[in-house]
Amino acid sequence: MKKSLFILFVLLFTSKIFAQSFSLKSVLSYPFPSQLVAAPTGSKIAWTANEQGRRNIYTATAPDYKAIKITSYNEDDGQELTSLSVSPDGNWIVFVRGGDHGGRDGGPVNANSSPIAPKVQVLAVPYGGGKVIVLGEGDNPAISPNSKQVLFSKAGQILISAIDGSLPSRNLFYAKGINGSYKWSPDGQKVAFVSNRSDHAFIGVYTNDETPVQWLSPSFSRDNMPVWSPDGSEIAFIRTPGTGTETDSVLTRKHQPWAIRKVNISTGQGMQIWKAPETIRGSYPTIDGGANLHWAQGKIVFTSYEDGWPHLYAINPDGTGRLLLTPGNYGVENIKLSNDKKTLVFAANTGKNQDDLDRRHIYKVSVNEANMQPLSSGEGIEAYPVITGDNQTFFCLSATAQRPLLPAILNAGKKVTLIGDSLIPADFPVKEMVVPKHVQFKAADGNTVYGQLFSPRKAIKNQPAIVYVHGGPQRQMLLGWNPMDYYSIDYALNQYLVNLGFTVLAVNYRLGIGYGFDFHKPMGAGAQGASEYQDIKAAGEWLATQPNIDKTKVGIYGGSYGGYLTALALGKDSKLFAAGVDIHGVNNRFSNQAAEGKEPAPDAALAAKIALSSSPVSYINTWTSPTLIIHADDDRNVAFNQSVDLAKRFEDKKFDFEYLVIPDDTHHWMKFSNGLKVSEATADFLKRKLMDKK
Repeated sequence: MKKSLFILFVLLFTSKIFAQSFSLKSVLSYPFPSQLVAAPTGSKIAWTANEQGRRNIYTATAPDYKAIKITSYNEDDGQELTSLSVSPDGNWIVFVRGGDHGGRDGGPVNANSSPIAPKVQVLAVPYGGGKVIVLGEGDNPAISPNSKQVLFSKAGQILISAIDGSLPSRNLFYAKGINGSYKWSPDGQKVAFVSNRSDHAFIGVYTNDETPVQWLSPSFSRDNMPVWSPDGSEIAFIRTPGTGTETDSVLTRKHQPWAIRKVNISTGQGMQIWKAPETIRGSYPTIDGGANLHWAQGKIVFTSYEDGWPHLYAINPDGTGRLLLTPGNYGVENIKLSNDKKTLVFAANTGKNQDDLDRRHIYKVSVNEANMQPLSSGEGIEAYPVITGDNQTFFCLSATAQRPLLPAILNAGKKVTLIGDSLIPADFPVKEMVVPKHVQFKAADGNTVYGQLFSPRKAIKNQPAIVYVHGGPQRQMLLGWNPMDYYSIDYALNQYLVNLGFTVLAVNYRLGIGYGFDFHKPMGAGAQGASEYQDIKAAGEWLATQPNIDKTKVGIYGGSYGGYLTALALGKDSKLFAAGVDIHGVNNRFSNQAAEGKEPAPDAALAAKIALSSSPVSYINTWTSPTLIIHADDDRNVAFNQSVDLAKRFEDKKFDFEYLVIPDDTHHWMKFSNGLKVSEATADFLKRKLMDKK
C-alpha cells in the first residue's frame, strides 16, 4: 500500500512538473509575417504569412484593419511568396511565387520533391480577393504609376504585362547584359534600369520602341541604384569602380570607393554630386539596403558608415548642404520614404533603455532636418516599418520576448495595436516563453562580446548549457523574436531548449551588426584568421563559470556562418564544448585566389596558410566531441560539398558522427516540415549528449 501511494505521488508530482512543457511543433506554429507593404495611395496594407508552410497573402484596410486572407495556398510545398506590392489605385496586389530569394540563385525550388518541375511566377490578385492571375514566369515585379502594367525580369531581360492578364507578357526591349533594378518614371512614360555587363554596369533609360535606349554617363565603372527626381527630369545613381585585373593584397584592407552622380534626362549632362570619404569606414556600406539611395522632396538621401555607425544623410540635389539626419551610437535599417517624399521611417537599435542596443524600435525623421522622433519604445521588437499612401498612419512588424511577430499599427503615444493576433494558434505557449537577459563579457584579446542569456525559470544545480551561434555573419540576435524568418526559428528552438532544462546563450560575436563599424568589420576575421572565434570560445568559457552550470556539459550549435564557428569550436576546443550541431556550415575556408590573366596576389601564399588555419577541417585530429552534421542538398548559400568533405574526413578518421541530410531543400528550409525536422534533430542530439544519463 505504501509503495502504491509512493508511486502515485511520484506520478502526480512529475505530471505537475511537465504540465507546462510544450512541443517543438507548437512553438514553431506561429504565423510568420513578412513583405509588409502599403498602397501608394489611401490606407491599405498587405503582407504574407507563413502558417506552418502554408504561405498566403493577407490584407487590412482602415478603419478597423481586420486581417483578411485573400489567397488559398493550403500545402506545405516550399513555394515562398515575395516581391509583394499594392497598385497605386489600391485595386491589385502583385507578387512572386516560388524561388529562394535568400540565396545566390533565386531560381525554382523543388523542396517538395515533386515530379513536376516548379516555376518562379509573377502573379496578380484583386486586393479584395478573387482569381489569382499568372502574368508570366519571372521575378521582381514593378507596377506602373497608372496601375495598368507590370514590369518583371526573366533571363536577364525586362518583360511587361497587363496587370489584369488581359494581354500576354512580352519583352519590353532588348539590351545586352543582365538587366534589372528597373524604375518607372513618375509619369510612367519611361523606365530606368541597370544593365550589368560583368566587369562594368550602365544606367539606361527606355522610352519606346522607336527611341534608342539612352545610356546615362556611360563609363568603365559599375553604376547601380537609379532613382528618379520627383519631377522625372533627372536620375541619381551610385557609381563604384569596375572590375579590373590588377592583383591586390588578399590580407590588406582598402577603402572601397563610391560616389553619387546625377544626370539630366533631356540634356544627358551628368555630374558627381557627392563622393564618400576615402577611409575604411567611408567604404560602400555593406548593410541592409546598401546605400539606400532616395530622391526625396528637395533632397537626396543615402546611408553611410563613415562615422562608425550606419546613418542617414541628406544633401541638396547639387551636392551642397550635407546633413546628418540620425546622429548617435546606433544603426538604422529597413528605411522607407513616405509617399509625399518628406519623411523617412526606419528601425534603429536605440531608445531610453540601455538594453535597446539589442532591440529594434521605429523612428521617423524629416528629409531636411535632424528631428528624429520615436514611434515605438519599450521592451518589444519593432521592424520593417511602412507608411500608408495618405502619409497618416505608420505600421510595422511587432514582437516581444514572448510573442512572435505580427503586423501592428503605431498609434500616437507610441502604442502598438496588433493586427491579426487571432492567427496565433490557441496552443502556442506564449506564457511558457522566458525573457532573455542582455549580457556582456570579454574575449581573450579584450574585445567586448554581447549576448542574450535564456535561463530556465527554476534554477537547478549542474545544468547543461548551450552556446547558440547565429549565421550571416552580418546579423544581430535580439532580446525577443527575431524579424528574420531563419532566426525566428532558432529563437523558438532556444526557447524549447530552455524548456527542456538547458541554459542557452545566444552570442553576438564580432562581424555582426548593431555595435558599430569596428565590431562589424574587425581585423583578421573569417578566412583571414578567424579572430571572431575568440568571442565564441569566450562565450563557452563564460557560460561554464556561471552558477548552477555544469562546465563539462556545455554544448554548441549554429547554422551557416554559425555552423562554421560551431565546427571551429568542436575542432579546436573539444574539451570546452562537449557536443555540437554543425548546420550547413563552411568547413574549409581555402579558395584558390589565382585567376586566368592575373598575377598571383603578393601575399597569396600567406593568405592560403591563414585560410587553412581558419578552417575547421584543419582540426580533425583534435576533434573529439560528438557531432551532428545537417545539410540540405539544394543549398544555394553554402555548398553541400562542404558537409560531404567533412563527413568523408570523419569516416577516414573512423570518427563516429551523426548526420541529417535533407534532399531538394535549400539553405532556408523552404518546407516547414523540414525546418521542424532540423530543429527536432538538433534538440534531440543535444539532449542525448548533454542531458540524458548514460
